[in-house]
Amino acid sequence: MKATEIESKRFDKALDEILDLFNNLESDEPIIKYNDEVLSFIEKAKKKYGEDIVNEKVNTVVGEMLSWLDLGDVELDNDEIEEES
Repeated sequence: MKATEIESKRFDKALDEILDLFNNLESDEPIIKYNDEVLSFIEKAKKKYGEDIVNEKVNTVVGEMLSWLDLGDVELDNDEIEEES
């Protein structure tokens, strides 16, 4: 049976509502809370150089800085590993 236009619109509206509910189940908590000045620099850099380049550079700098810390004795739970992905 083919759906009518009204049924299709109702289905689309219901699907949008389900997706909205799903997206709001968990709050998006940032891993690092940058201050407003740093966020402004990041946005300007993304606009000038592109998101991929800025992501690569920030990951390189942060990864290098964190490699200086003694983290060998710290283990993450499965929940923490999933949140990082």
